[in-house]
Amino acid sequence: QVQLVESGGGLVQPGGSLRLSCTSSGLNFRHYSIGWFRQVPGKEREGVICISNGNRESYFDTIYYKDSVKGRFTISRDNAENTAYLQMSSLTPEDTAAYYCAAVNDHCSGLHSAYDFWGQGTQVTVSS
Repeated sequence: QVQLVESGGGLVQPGGSLRLSCTSSGLNFRHYSIGWFRQVPGKEREGVICISNGNRESYFDTIYYKDSVKGRFTISRDNAENTAYLQMSSLTPEDTAAYYCAAVNDHCSGLHSAYDFWGQGTQVTVSS
């Protein structure tokens, strides 16, 4: 049974930082590109950032789907730990959302329909 489990969300003040983790089990993690999406109530889930599986480029490519997070969010992965990370800094209230990680057995995509597996989400709230 495949599972993706996010952790690391919480309440943070504007300008603060958080690191989210996405730990997988039951899949061959190294073959999957990992995307982070976010969703606020009443809006569609949107792609934020993705790290590729390295199959196409021979390195882990980072794809940004939200211009507003460039320079503030970074993504990384540790295949030995079956875990991907989303480091978020200089957070603003506009970053408040439920954050989801997802896995696709292909290159990165900004479309949530492309992904094979999803985590349950972790809430990030940026507020003073």
